[in-house]
Amino acid sequence: MRLDKFLCECNIGTRSEVKKIIKTGMVFVNGELIKQADYKIDENIDEVSYNGDRLLYKTNVYFLLNKPAGYVTAKKDNFYKTVMEFIPEEYRKKCSPVGRLDLDTEGLLLITDDGALNHRLMSPSHHVEKTYYARLDSKIGVENIEKFKVGVDIGDDKLTLPAKLEILDTFDEVFLTISEGRYHQVKRMFESVGAKVTYLKRVKLSFLELGDLEPGEYRQLTDEEIKRL
Repeated sequence: MRLDKFLCECNIGTRSEVKKIIKTGMVFVNGELIKQADYKIDENIDEVSYNGDRLLYKTNVYFLLNKPAGYVTAKKDNFYKTVMEFIPEEYRKKCSPVGRLDLDTEGLLLITDDGALNHRLMSPSHHVEKTYYARLDSKIGVENIEKFKVGVDIGDDKLTLPAKLEILDTFDEVFLTISEGRYHQVKRMFESVGAKVTYLKRVKLSFLELGDLEPGEYRQLTDEEIKRL
């Protein structure tokens, strides 16, 4: 593996940033100072250190993307651009989105090559919480907080699991936290109480939040975040 790619996968910086870091003489391979970005290493054997700290190669990658509207959550699509276009090209073949956001829905989306984590986060048995911000076409009453807390009928065989509804001061803006992922669930839940979602954005998945990422921007998860997941 090229040295600059190794540093990128260790979350040191972007490809252009790590090239500058290497040139400044801050990277050592097996104790030897290396200033060539294309220097080849064996990521499983060679010891690479940056700024005095040894770097460990990560076998999996984890991207947190702020998905814009108009992009389909899939690896490939015949009609629409996909969310995979936002992550580095070298990872697109091996990575997949975790779950699915509708074409017109924005917000937090994980993309990873860790199949076991993908399955665990999306498994109905794990009830991973997801929080959405929504704008509605009409005001809703506070009585719906209790309705959502119990579970509502969206036309399936059983009620939804208990959900947390927070109604903002305008009464047509809300935060909704659910712990399952039925088809168009958020939109169908509000339709069940006579409101239509006009804008939807996922702002939180488990403990992960969007932060200040702009639509189309991504970051890699930290080591601590990966451990918590």
